Formats: sequence, structure tokens, C-alpha cells
Amino acid sequence: MSIQALPDRLLAVLLVALAGFVLSVAETRAQGKGITLAAPVEMQENGFLQHILPRFMLKHGVRVTPVAPGADADAELAVGGAVPVFAQGAQTFGITALGDNPHVAKFSDWLRSEIGLRTVLGFQPDGQPLYREPDVTEVVAAPVALSGNALRGQAASLRACGRCHVIGEINRMAGIGSTPSFAVLRALGDWQERFETFYVRNPHPAFTVIPDVSLPFDQSRPPPIHPITLTLDDLDDIVAFAAEIAPADLGAPIKHQ
Repeated sequence: MSIQALPDRLLAVLLVALAGFVLSVAETRAQGKGITLAAPVEMQENGFLQHILPRFMLKHGVRVTPVAPGADADAELAVGGAVPVFAQGAQTFGITALGDNPHVAKFSDWLRSEIGLRTVLGFQPDGQPLYREPDVTEVVAAPVALSGNALRGQAASLRACGRCHVIGEINRMAGIGSTPSFAVLRALGDWQERFETFYVRNPHPAFTVIPDVSLPFDQSRPPPIHPITLTLDDLDDIVAFAAEIAPADLGAPIKHQ
């Protein structure tokens, strides 16, 4: 007899029994693996925790036991918690570890995963999700003040870099065709780091000397070209010069390794 042919009442009984069996297996796996979670009373009374916790336990075999807010616990779920996991209205709830239980991170990671978020959104006591995805606040890094001198940086760039790179109009017809110009390098998102550390990026270490910073050349492998010597002050000046160069408009974001 196929499942479709079973009477609805018998099928319901079998499904309940199967769910109970699966849950009992998960509970067996969870023996000795668990966390206590101080959670808002509302979430314990409205059925939300009863909705999400068994699903987490089935997935990871870790039992989460809710306790009252302020009670001794391995973690706390509260407004403004350390790791945002979901929101309700203007309030964002987060998980804060209160000890060193390793399963706390596993629980918060699960809540932030696609499956965990679907589980949170799936709690709909009135036909609508009671909780939602947390807002993501974009962190904008403060610009770093450059200490170099752009005019000196142009001279240092022309002397040290101009035989391979086009640094600007001053040597527009020079450089090597396969070598990116300064304007192209400026179009990279990490342009400043690249300029500041160029001497450790191939092929520069083979012919660049930064006194008291770079390692001496291997005597068995002499530089392939006449060495370039720059000071750290020269580097600051070159970065300041590069900062004033308009990034090349290449029509699409650059993909680079």
C-alpha cells in the first residue's frame, strides 16, 4: 500500500511518530552537548523558542535550554547582543557568549545562516513573520591622513618607477606596455596598500632597496636591472602623489588576484 492510500488519520499518526523518533535520536545525540540560553520571557511564551530550538538540535545535536533573563547561562539573547541574529521592529536581538562553551558560536552561526534565517522567518503565529533579518550597518573606514609630499612624490615616482610605469603626463610615452600605469593602479580598491608595499610585490624585491627594511640581495642572484633605492619618506611621498591621480575609467570594476 502506498503512503497516498493511507487514511488521513493513520498518516498523521505515523508522521507524528516519525517526528518523535527523529527528535529522540537528536536528543540522544545531544546528551552532554548543550547550552543554557538566557532569553526574553516573551520569546519563551509566544512559542518562538519552541519553534527554532528543536530544529537547531536536529541539525547539530546540541540542546539549547532557555532560562530566565539574568539567570546564570552560557549565552544571552537580548536586544543589542554582541552578535546580531534577527530583529523585531526597530530592535535588533543578538547573542552574547557568557562563558567559553563552544556550542554558543555554533548556535549563533546557525541563526545567521540561510537555514537559520529561514527558520526565524518561518515563525508566523498570525500568518506574518514576527521577526525579521537584522539590519546590516555598513562600516565606512575613516580616511587615513597621508603624510607625504605629492610634489616630491612625483619626482621619486619618475626616478624609481618611470622606466616601467606611466606615472602621468610627464612620461606618457614611456613605460612598458604590459605594466599598469599609476592611473590603472589607482582604480584598484586596495591601491594604497599596493603602493605602500610595492617593494615586497613581485617583481620589485629583485631590484628594490629600502634601507633598514628590505633584505640584502642574494649574492648568487644579482639584480636583473640597476637597483632602485628608496627611503620610507620616499614611499610616503609616492603614496601622496598617487592619491592625487584620477583613477582610470576602465568601464567596469577591475578583477585582480
